[in-house]
Amino acid sequence: MVFLSSSVKSCSLLLLSCLVSIMGIGFAEADGEPSRDAIDEHSDSESISYFLQVRHEYPRDCVEVREQCQRYLDQCGGVFLIKPDSSLEPFEVLCVNDYDAPDSGWMVIQRRSTGSVTFNRSWKEYVQGFGFLSNEFWLGNEKLSYITNQAVYELRIDVMLANGSSFYITYNSFRISDEWGQFKLTSLGTYSGNASFITVLTECPPNMVKVNCTWQRTCDDPNGSKNRLDVDCVEGKSCVCADGLFKKDDECVLPSQCGCFQAEYDAVIPENMIYVNAVCSEKCTCLNNQLICQPYGCSLAATCKVNGSEGICLCNDGYHGDGETCRPHHDCYDVYLAGQTQSGVYNILPEGWPESPFEVYCDMSTSGGGWTVFQRRVDGTTDFYRNWTSYRNGFGSLANDKDFWLGNEKIFYLTNNNRRNYTLRVDIVTFEGIYKYATYTLFQIGDERTRYQIIDIGDYSGTAGDGIQFQKGSLFSTYDEDNDRCSEHNCAERHMGAWWYDPSAFEYYNPCDSCHEANFCDQFDFKTDCSTVCAKSNLNGKYSNDNGINIFWSFSDSCKLTSVEMKLRPT
Repeated sequence: MVFLSSSVKSCSLLLLSCLVSIMGIGFAEADGEPSRDAIDEHSDSESISYFLQVRHEYPRDCVEVREQCQRYLDQCGGVFLIKPDSSLEPFEVLCVNDYDAPDSGWMVIQRRSTGSVTFNRSWKEYVQGFGFLSNEFWLGNEKLSYITNQAVYELRIDVMLANGSSFYITYNSFRISDEWGQFKLTSLGTYSGNASFITVLTECPPNMVKVNCTWQRTCDDPNGSKNRLDVDCVEGKSCVCADGLFKKDDECVLPSQCGCFQAEYDAVIPENMIYVNAVCSEKCTCLNNQLICQPYGCSLAATCKVNGSEGICLCNDGYHGDGETCRPHHDCYDVYLAGQTQSGVYNILPEGWPESPFEVYCDMSTSGGGWTVFQRRVDGTTDFYRNWTSYRNGFGSLANDKDFWLGNEKIFYLTNNNRRNYTLRVDIVTFEGIYKYATYTLFQIGDERTRYQIIDIGDYSGTAGDGIQFQKGSLFSTYDEDNDRCSEHNCAERHMGAWWYDPSAFEYYNPCDSCHEANFCDQFDFKTDCSTVCAKSNLNGKYSNDNGINIFWSFSDSCKLTSVEMKLRPT
């Protein structure tokens, strides 16, 4: 409980706050009688209600209630009307009075005991007061201001802990300012009581509390991350602003008095921090303790998301950027740079691609990550002996450990970025379980009008051997689109696949001249060796077959492959 009381010589206000559970708050005056106007005489026959309603002057606090009770009433404790000097209207207070006790006259200003009334309330509610005088309540800051500015009051705080033990604290000169002054605690006076371990407010300036040395929150540094109070630390203790207050110069002030207080955020924005409101329409920055706000908006390729009381613009799937500006992921390398480092399926939009973003599988673990996979063979469940349209559009499943071909049209747009050149990487696993790889510093193909011709291919390095460099200039062929420049047969049919076949890629042969000669045809049709003059590789051939119609790489060096991946990354 917290009380207020007054006497002839002085007035004192007693307040109660709760550590574990709270019994109440009130006022009482000290010994002696203050100088006051004479109290009108009334006959003993006047009733209580008559006394309170027709009297020309209301008592100003519970001490005056006690004085009048001693003359007119039998019971001085309970709810009474008082009217402090500056108050325009009287209001009810709870008085704890016993005219036989010398220290009575306490006015309860706060009580908490059951948790039945919530105290997490707005500024306006604390100004006006709330709760029930018969139960839990807060009298109201405005009323406290009227009371404590008409005399000197003693504050008393009575506390009962959950284990049943209790203690009290008193301060002999309690006063707060009015609302213009934000109800600032202007005076406390000397501490006394039987709670020797309580150090709250003791020996600290107004609005400050004594705690273990810690960080001080200031208007410039609201998170208290910079200004440790080591200099003011005495025997492990230091005075800091009470909860909810920030230090500004030499005072503790409300957040709203800080230069970078943001009302919608209901907090002080740290220096150089950017705050975006909940609808992403305004962006505020704290610079030199001044709040600078300007209009803000998300990119058309972004969505405003609420994070606590802040808004944040997040680029949509397939785009990257700060949310205000979003650029499409041109490839998996952009996805990787945007912080997505797990291998999987993502949306990208290559430069110039005329349609909406499309899905690709991104390898984020091989050789630094950021690889856009455009072909995978792992189990033979997907038939790769397909027509031109299928290879142009793509087929298969992008899911991990599934076979697919991304599509020649997409590969064309990927490799024709005006700002990037692309490295080609081929990862293979042989029938014997041996892992090998080949990389080329440049890879570019033409569009469908060129029959997806290999425009350029760079220098080879790796362990798998060169299986495609000789085919620079070759056109892509399928069984229904014969572009291999060999009139005698269709290499795509011979190899039962689709590839950049071209016998003329071998400088020591004319197109197809030797393909029907016994020594080469025997190798192609009957031998286990997979070499052929049609191509040095055939990664879209039949899975797990022999004699040239299987998946092979670099002539006979890597036949009957069990796993293949082809992928691109900016050089």
